Amino acid sequence: MTVENTKKAQFTQAKKKSKGLFIIIALLVVVGTGSFWLLWGGQKSKLVSPVNGSVRVPVSAVSDGKAHFFRVAVATGEVEFFIVKSADGEIRSAFDTCDVCYKERKGYRQEGATMVCNNCNQVFPVNRINEVKGGCNPVPLERKITSDSVVIQLAALEQGRHYFTPSAR
Repeated sequence: MTVENTKKAQFTQAKKKSKGLFIIIALLVVVGTGSFWLLWGGQKSKLVSPVNGSVRVPVSAVSDGKAHFFRVAVATGEVEFFIVKSADGEIRSAFDTCDVCYKERKGYRQEGATMVCNNCNQVFPVNRINEVKGGCNPVPLERKITSDSVVIQLAALEQGRHYFTPSAR
């Protein structure tokens, strides 16, 4: 192999390596951006529509002990809420806000058997939802449990609309 061919081979390999490095970096950026969007930028709640004046969610869809977040259109915009089955077997529901931090519109996240305010990091036991009111506790949301559905009246959802209206900021 001549000196010329040896140098040519070195530069050809270097280009292949840099191209591979570029692809790896590009993939990391795409995966990182997608992860960020899923964890913090995407909509965490499922849009549900009222039928005959109420929202119905199958009991089977919310019986796993995990908080399930929903949003529904009311006259002034959207209202957000969650449904969770606590360790004592009770299905509970609350608006995804509280009386203190609602203006920040950050809602809650679940950590095990607790709900945590995304604004002030206060922790609330899931088994106390619908029982404790006020302060930074999740705002209780009236619900009825039938044999197969969690039923929430549209009128009850509309009572919490002021927490989610733009003028509430």
